[in-house]
Amino acid sequence: MDANLRFWREEGQTFFQRFLLWADALDPLLLLKPADEIRRNRLLLESSGKTEKPLQNDQTKQAFLLSLSSVHPDTDKIIPIMFRPPAFMPICLPLVVASSLQLQAKQAFFCQFAFHMYNTGFALVHGNGTAKCEDYILQQKQIFCGLGAISYAAVVGALPLIFMNRYTLKSPLAELVVKKLLPAPLLGLMSAFTVAVVRSPEFENGIEVMDRNGKIVGVSQKAGEKAVKETALSRAVLFGTTFSLPSVLTSFVGRAKFAKTPRTLALVRLLVLTSVLTGMLPASLSMFSQCGEIKRADLEPEIQASTEETVLFYNKGI
Repeated sequence: MDANLRFWREEGQTFFQRFLLWADALDPLLLLKPADEIRRNRLLLESSGKTEKPLQNDQTKQAFLLSLSSVHPDTDKIIPIMFRPPAFMPICLPLVVASSLQLQAKQAFFCQFAFHMYNTGFALVHGNGTAKCEDYILQQKQIFCGLGAISYAAVVGALPLIFMNRYTLKSPLAELVVKKLLPAPLLGLMSAFTVAVVRSPEFENGIEVMDRNGKIVGVSQKAGEKAVKETALSRAVLFGTTFSLPSVLTSFVGRAKFAKTPRTLALVRLLVLTSVLTGMLPASLSMFSQCGEIKRADLEPEIQASTEETVLFYNKGI
């Protein structure tokens, strides 16, 4: 079993433990570490084998944090810098802010397209690497499905603005629904949709499941389906909450005297949105462990027959 997965299994058993670990692993300063240092830390983890109590040793803890933030646990390759977890917040924040603005329909479509393009690319890079090889990533089916999902999600996300531009909303209730209530669930649902589409080969072809010693027991479609569902759900919670909560909080702040001007209100909304995204990112990643668990009874019959373990493990992805 990869050192990253062993670490999550030993040190990330509860939501609170995972939240604290992700809060450290999402430090943007980790993006400044060179590739040679990342490789040295990986060798340190592989040679030391100190996975029982890694947090008691500061050097080992830093090595693990760098590994968690920079290396794919299945392929053992260094992740491109713009798709590493610490880069997610700096890149997504302006995309989320742009997507939340009441722009023209064409501008809204472009912002949504850029947002879902990055979100989909991030999900693809951090998916389970069981079936990944040079040809797998470049499969025409996955490319076309991904682009189709991104385009569809962008159109659906821009629908409220298209509706507003086409029809005059005379009812305050209709304006409230279209302007305030629809955008957040649409962004959350479409974020989950693009993740599910781009990682669909995982539940179509299956992913590897391992015993507690890291021995590969088999390839399971049911484990792949569970991994994709958990990732899609966490992404929906992340962006659905990030998009909706600032609107609610800003509406209360807007009643204060100091926030009566549009510029002040926009600044307050930006600060609230940044705060919510900063807190929700580690929270959403902590909903499910990176080292996922699945009961042997829930797997395919051939896998059940090949092991006596009651619980098996897999890489959920991010």
